[in-house]
Amino acid sequence: MKPRRANDAMTEPKPAARTDGLSGSGADGTTPTDRPRGMRGRLRRRKGRPIPGLKVLPTMMTMANLVCGFAAIYYSARAGEGGGPTPFGWHPLTVAGVLVFLGMAFDAVDGSLARLTHSTSDLGAQLDSLADVVTFGVAPAFMMLRLVSLYYGPGDGATILGPDTGNLYPRLCWSIAAIYICCTALRLARFNVETSSASEDAHLWFKGLPSPGAGGAVASLTLLHQHLVLVTWKAELPAGFGSTSSLFIPAATLLCAFAMVSPMRYPHFVNRYLKGRKSLPAMAAMLVVVAIGVWWFHEALAIGMTGYALSGPIGSLFQRRPPATPDAA
Repeated sequence: MKPRRANDAMTEPKPAARTDGLSGSGADGTTPTDRPRGMRGRLRRRKGRPIPGLKVLPTMMTMANLVCGFAAIYYSARAGEGGGPTPFGWHPLTVAGVLVFLGMAFDAVDGSLARLTHSTSDLGAQLDSLADVVTFGVAPAFMMLRLVSLYYGPGDGATILGPDTGNLYPRLCWSIAAIYICCTALRLARFNVETSSASEDAHLWFKGLPSPGAGGAVASLTLLHQHLVLVTWKAELPAGFGSTSSLFIPAATLLCAFAMVSPMRYPHFVNRYLKGRKSLPAMAAMLVVVAIGVWWFHEALAIGMTGYALSGPIGSLFQRRPPATPDAA
């Protein structure tokens, strides 16, 4: 019997190759140029090309984050002047803390906008890190140093503590601020090197405390201190409470610096807990948290940010360890 050849008529014809809808004719015999213009636009977006006119939005959000960090440093420097207008008549350190959290809001949306508009790029990632160094690195460190200078600085607190001061404690606070800034830069550089994908699946966990979490912890403690000392308990506080309580903020700043460069795991709060469909009990719990935040804003903000900073070491303590191998008989 004669064997069949590859081109023999008895061989089954190969199925026609499927088109991807972007080249060649489709199932209806039409070409991309024959389809309506709106359909061609949807196909281009489906392919992952940037949407014209919208790809500038992530860069604008990143720049807004950078401006918030610069403004926070500016208002922190004015904390010892004792004069000059501020928004809503707030203390300059209070304005600086609010600006850090405003920068955090801009930082939270720029990545989502970049993925939504298909405009993720290496340039945008590097620009985002540079803005984070200012807003969550330099600004919180300067806020901490400025707060301590109000109580332990020479004169009326107009002079910022520095390494040239004769006392040991001002030198220590300045060193803590410098260490915090360096750890922030190391944390962001490590994130850029170790993160190879811009998808949300690659941003569910962080190695080390994220710089927004560290900056938010320092800024929230500063806001709480100013709120308690200047507003809530101003007439009831004992003498020396403000200066004594300010000593805890440099210690918290140093712990946040070490947490940023540590290997501890921290969850991405937005991607893990706020996105996607939520059950009714989860939505009720979120409403309770929002209500608490409205009534006790400063206290809830400080507790939430500090709790997130502590979630890494607490999770490491309760992390499951492999069972010990029994000794051989």
